[in-house]
Formats: sequence, C-alpha cells, structure tokens
Amino acid sequence: MDLIGAYSDDGAPSPSRSGDGTAALAVVSAAPEVRCGTCHARHFPLSSCISNGIYASSQVDASGYALVESKLVSQEDTKFFQGANTRMIRYNLPADQMHAPVQGPTHPSGRKADGGLSNHRTGHVEDSHLSSYAFDEQYNSFHSDGVAMDPSRPVAISLGPGVGAPPTQPQQKRQRTQQSKVAPAPVDLTQPFTLRTRQPWAEKAAFPEQELTEEHRAYLEKEEKAEKDAGSGKGETSIFHGKALEDYQGRSWLEAPRDLRDDSATSFLPKKHLHTWSGHTKGVNAIRFFPSTGHLLLSAGLDGKVKMWDVHNQRKCLRTYLGHTKGVRDAWFSNDGRKFVTTGYDKVIRLWDSETGAVLGKYGEGKMAYTVRFHPDDDKQNMLMAGMADKKILQMDTDTGDVVQSYDYHLGAVNTVTFIDEGRRFVSTSDDKTIRVWEFGIPVQIKYIADPAMHAISAVSVTPNKKWWCGQSMDNKIVTYSATDRVKPNTKKTFAGHNVAGYACEVSFSPDSRYVTSGDGEGKLFMWDWKTKKIARTIKAHEGVCIGSAWHPLETSRVATCGWDGLIKYWD
Repeated sequence: MDLIGAYSDDGAPSPSRSGDGTAALAVVSAAPEVRCGTCHARHFPLSSCISNGIYASSQVDASGYALVESKLVSQEDTKFFQGANTRMIRYNLPADQMHAPVQGPTHPSGRKADGGLSNHRTGHVEDSHLSSYAFDEQYNSFHSDGVAMDPSRPVAISLGPGVGAPPTQPQQKRQRTQQSKVAPAPVDLTQPFTLRTRQPWAEKAAFPEQELTEEHRAYLEKEEKAEKDAGSGKGETSIFHGKALEDYQGRSWLEAPRDLRDDSATSFLPKKHLHTWSGHTKGVNAIRFFPSTGHLLLSAGLDGKVKMWDVHNQRKCLRTYLGHTKGVRDAWFSNDGRKFVTTGYDKVIRLWDSETGAVLGKYGEGKMAYTVRFHPDDDKQNMLMAGMADKKILQMDTDTGDVVQSYDYHLGAVNTVTFIDEGRRFVSTSDDKTIRVWEFGIPVQIKYIADPAMHAISAVSVTPNKKWWCGQSMDNKIVTYSATDRVKPNTKKTFAGHNVAGYACEVSFSPDSRYVTSGDGEGKLFMWDWKTKKIARTIKAHEGVCIGSAWHPLETSRVATCGWDGLIKYWD
C-alpha cells in the first residue's frame, strides 16, 4: 500500500501524504546511485532533492540523436527516413511507419490504422518466414558465442564487449589448417576403445608397425616370385591328360568327332542332371563351348587354371593350361577354336594355342581387363578388344602386339564389349551406368544411352538371330535392346525374378531363341520364355553363386552351368 500511496491518481509521482517521503525512498532504495542533473549530487533515481520537492531522473545522453525533418530521432532509426525522391527501399519498414500518416496530425475520427496496426497489447506483431537452418544457426550462435543478428538491421548484436562475432569462413579455414598441423596426442594402445581426435578414422601413425611372422614373409616372397614369373613367362605351360595327342588316323585331339549331328532345331527345357566336371580347386568364373560343334568345353577358374573338358565321349579333362598367377576373369574362343584368349586378375591378357597349350602372346601387362573378345569377322581374327578397369577399351593387334586404337569415353570400369551389326559396330557397358555404341576402328561414340533409373550392366549376350541383345542389370533384371540399325531399349522384354545384385551372372540363349537363361546369387538357374517373359523353369544348380551358363550349339536341349563351388554341371 505504501507503494501505491507514493503515486497520484493520474500516474504522476508526488510526495507521500502520510509521511516525509520515506515510502518513496524505500521503493527506490534498491536502484543504483546516479548523479543528479539538478543538484549534481549522487543519489538514487527518482529520489533526488525530495526535501526540496523536486523529482529528478537519471541524466539522459542526447549525443546519439539527430535532427531529421524537425524531429529528434535516434541515429539508429535515421535509415527509416527517406527523401522525397526515393522510389525504392532495401529494408523492411516497421508496421507503425508503414501505416503512419504522411504529414500533419491524426484526425480524431480517423482510422486506428493510421497510427499503426496493433494486434498485440505491446504493439504490432508480424509473421515472417525463417528457415529452420537459419533459426538453428542463430540459436546456436547466441547460446555458444553470445552473438545474434538483429532482425531489424543487418548487424550482429553481442552480449558484451568480451564476446566477439562468429568467425568468417576464411578464419575457420585457417583454424582448421592450424589444427591439422598440430601433432596428435599419443594414443594408449592398451585401451581398445580410446577416443581419437578424428573418429571414426584413426591416424595411421597411432598404430606401431608390427613385425612380420615367418608365415607372412613366406607368403610375400611367394607373391613376389609369382609376379616375376608372370612377367618373365615362367610357369606358362600346359598338361595333357588324354590318352594320345592324335588318334589312329592322325587326327588331333582337338578335331570334332565325325558322328556329331544336329539333333533338332527346337530346344526343350532341361529336366535332369547328366554329369558333373570337377577339377578346379576354387570357383569357376566362365565356361565356353567349342565354336560350332561344342564337343569341348573351356573353363576359366579362380585358381588361375584354364581347363579343356571332353563333352562328347568320356567327359574327362583333356588339357590344363597353366600361366596365370591369379584367378582368371574371362575367356573367349576364336572363330575356328584353334586359339583362345584369357584375362586374369594378374593383369595380363594371354593368347593360347588350344592344341599345344603354348602362349602365343601377352598383352596389356600391368592393367586389369574385365572382358576380352575377338572380332567376329574371319579376316579380322587378329583384332582383340579388351574392356579395361581404367575406363578404356583397347583394340590390340595380336600379330604385332600393339594397341591399335583406344576408346576412352567411359567414366567407369568397362564391363562388357559386344559386337553387333556383323562386326561393324560394338556396344560397351560400364560401371558408370551408361551404354555406348561405337563404330569399329573409330574412337568416337555414335550413341550414348543413359538414364537416372538405369543400373550398371555386368554381362551382355546377343540372341542367336542377331536381332536383340540382353544385359544383366544390377537391379535384378535382364534388359533387352535392339541390335539392328537403331540401338534402343525394348521395354516389353524385361525378365525378372532372380537375385543377381552384385554378381556378373552371364546371360545365355537357347539356339532357337525360345528361352533366356541366367544364374543368380543363390545358385539357381532361371529359364524364361522369350515370348511370355515368364519363368519357365528354375533349377537349384550350385551351392553358392551360379555365375555362368551356356547352351550346347548342336544338342539344343542341353545346358552347362558353372558356379563358385568349383563345379561344372551338365543338364538335359
């Protein structure tokens, strides 16, 4: 009640009627002392010269004000006063100034909006759009550094003189550079979960080098010796496992039997398992039937061995080709079958003589090739195409060993090289999820196919009628493209249902183009009907990945499969 009595009814301060002003002094006793502008003495605000009946307030510093259009305004607000010729402003005016009268006093019966809109008891509140990123930035900056931006002015407001503005980008870059130069603190290796300054990747220097064991040294010496032997040609040999190199009539073991006949022009789905070839100690990556006759089967294994198997008679291994120091990635026959080419993970492409097992040439040493193909023309069997891991396609002459042409438009490792249009053009697929069409001998792409919905194609095969080619897409689908004049997708011929994501499972066709065949990552063999696109049959072929499949060229209802379990199986 003493506080209420210290003020008059109209809100102006007046001396207390009940006493000598002690109530007023009690009210302001908690305020700090200031120098009075009237008596020049230090006392509390609103209590100066009470004995004389004078109420003084704290001294006001008017040096920060400016006279604008006969008005005393703060220098911070002078930017809101514009000249008469101004047609554009570059900041947001407050609501009271936007709706204030142009000049003169406010009409007593005028609208309330003339003096400024008021939608809150404290004044006018405006809604403004602010992104969550900007709000979080200001919130974190204010609570961490004490600095925030004034919404009415493009300047930063600090809590005090000891708090600085946030560092700029160049300053932050210099700070990071200085921190990177500072040597990291030593790490206690006895603590397995010690936090390091750069999680989750620790400094390499934090772990001391360990001494190699005898087993490790022996392994490294073996690898170095194998690399030297691969470069010098040591270890390139072959082993013949048959009874004789020639029969009683002097014909080579490579010749096809005379009793081979084409069974039928119609292919039927295989139902039963006929035979299993076992001889590779690791997985089998590719299988190829001998051209035209199919009496022999070539297999490329991850154990670095290439084997030739008998298909027609006793179904035994006839010859083993040794030379690759690491796994063999791909193999391909020439048109007559007298030669074949292999590429391995030892980064060497080797050309072999099928009959003698001799190495006729080595190409692309030091560079990894994922696929190799001969030119399909009989007069260009010396031209070899290789899809490299360094994003290039190399055209090599096996007679001279030189690189004749290089195609380098791809942005990723080249997975496949497939000839179409009777060898005049070829199609390449890559890990960059694109398909490129080239003219043979011209290092400029003539067509480029790319789409955001496309996936990388890891294996490609052409239909026996040469009208289409199918690719193994990494989204568990087999896509179809035309192999004629215009290379365009056929969206109506898409085969799905298998799981091949991450595996380059080969696609094959029956000799009459009725069925499409592919393995999958679970060891199954899928067979689709070309017309209906439905799964016609599924066979559990291998334990693990079924990476390859091939139809016999003459026995049109038999299929060979290979897998990473090291086995080759024959189905009828």
